[in-house]
Formats: sequence, structure tokens, C-alpha cells
Amino acid sequence: MATKNIIELKGIHKSFQKHQALNNINLKITRGKIFGLLGPNGAGKTTLLRILNQILEPDSGEVFVNGENLQIKHIYDIGYLPEERGLYKKMKVGEQSLYLARLKGLSHKEAKEKLQFWFDKFDINSWWNKKIEDLSKGMAQKIQFITTILHDPKLLILDEPFSGLDPVNSQLIKDEIIQLKKKKTTIILSTHNMNSVEEICDHAAIIHRSKKILDGEIDQLKEKYQGKEWVITYKGNKIAFTNSVWGGWRLNQHVSSNDTQHTAEIELLNDMKMNQFIKGIIDHVELIEIKKKIPTMQEVFIKSTLDE
Repeated sequence: MATKNIIELKGIHKSFQKHQALNNINLKITRGKIFGLLGPNGAGKTTLLRILNQILEPDSGEVFVNGENLQIKHIYDIGYLPEERGLYKKMKVGEQSLYLARLKGLSHKEAKEKLQFWFDKFDINSWWNKKIEDLSKGMAQKIQFITTILHDPKLLILDEPFSGLDPVNSQLIKDEIIQLKKKKTTIILSTHNMNSVEEICDHAAIIHRSKKILDGEIDQLKEKYQGKEWVITYKGNKIAFTNSVWGGWRLNQHVSSNDTQHTAEIELLNDMKMNQFIKGIIDHVELIEIKKKIPTMQEVFIKSTLDE
């Protein structure tokens, strides 16, 4: 019987000489979800991904896949797109793609059929006989993405998958990731693109200085870092918001205006309550809507790492 969590990490430690790359990492990755693995450069993310792929072994701790200790056989259930691309520059695209597919256990016939499907889908049949070295970075990225997913892995690990892609091709890859999730593929996404995390991830963890500092569903992480900022939509004179004459709050910015109404972001200071703010300004403007400002994942990332 399949477990709820496809991956579970318990007490993972890894050091390289005097540098501690991972310090007591505990994580659970739910089956069929998109999990964002986030952190600044040098935080330990790539080391963790390499442990999952059995490229490295932890110094201590346990890795479980489907409730079993990580084993060689699990390699065939995993698709890994590393940040450092691994295509052989002198090989032709078709030859390279077939070779990588065979390494993942596909027969020549299966590989050729699946590659034809993806080359048709991405409209890149003309690339088949091109050498890898003749492709742009973005073109090579699309080839590596295809060879990563070709064997229908149960777990897909993507390290900076949008690197080198223009906005159109970034969206193309993003759409394919969403489709793979709909097919119950579990995806670990390591990226610095917080907009993509916000758009497609269900859950995320942040690693900083080798330690896990944050872990939870995207909405939970945002809620945790909600401050005292509010978004106010109103009608009336903007001067009422430009001059916070009642004290206890300040205007951060006006985010939009039109002929009939304005939207401002304010921050309550000290112990001021929203009802006090309303009493102070209600005689000067007509309030349309008041809602808490929800932080973006970019803001969550910055605040959480600066707090450490």
C-alpha cells in the first residue's frame, strides 16, 4: 500500500571537510504534490537533491522512498534535472536523447516513440540531427527537460528548470509541470523564481545555512509572515492618506488609483487596532474595502532568511 509521503528525510547530516552542508534536515514530501525546495545560494539544496539521487550519501540520517530505505532500484522511479546541465556537446540531439532514455530502462522502440511524441509536442523535430553545441542554452534546456521526464518518473526533481528560458518557454515548461502533477507525479522544484513557487507549488521548505528554517503549505507560510499591513480601497481625497494626522499608522504606498477610487497600503504602528484607524479616517473618506495584506513568497523568503 502506498504511503502518503513519497519521500521522508530523518535527521540528515552532511559535511565536506570543515563545511557543514546539511544539519539535521527533516522533511516529508507528500505524494502527487509540487514541493518547493528553497534557499539562498550555498544553503545546501543541491547537496540534498544529490543525496536523494544517490550521487552523495549522508553522513548520518535516513532517507525513505515509499516507506522503504532509499535503494538503487529507486533510481528508475526518479527523474532528475540538475542545475549543472549534463548534455554531451558533440553528440547529436536525437542520439543523445535515445542514449539517456536507454539509461533509464526504456527499450530503443519505446524511447523512439516517446521522443517522437515530445518532439512533435514541442515542435522541435528539426533539432534531431543538430549537435548539442549548436543549440542555445534555452534549446538545450528543453531537450534536457524532455529526457528527464521521458521514462514517466514517479518523482521528478527539477533544479532551476527555468534557467536560460525566455518567458514563452518558461511558461511552456511550467504548463508541462502542472500537467505532470495532474497525472499524480510528485515534483520537487528548486528555484530562485519565487513567482513560479507562488503559482504552482503546494508546499515549500526553506533551507538556510544548512538548516531547515521553514516548512509548510504555501498559504500557511504566507499567513505566518503576515504583518500589520492592510490594503485599503476608498473614495475621497488622497490627502487624507498622505497625511496620517491621527498617528498610530503610516502610509506605505498608493498602489492604484482611478477616477472614482484609490487603493493604499498602510501599516498599523505599535498597538493601534484597525477599528481605531477606521474611527480616525471615516469622516475624511468613504471606505470601500479593507483587507489584510498577504505577503508574497518573495517577501516570505527574504524575511525568513534575514531573521536567521
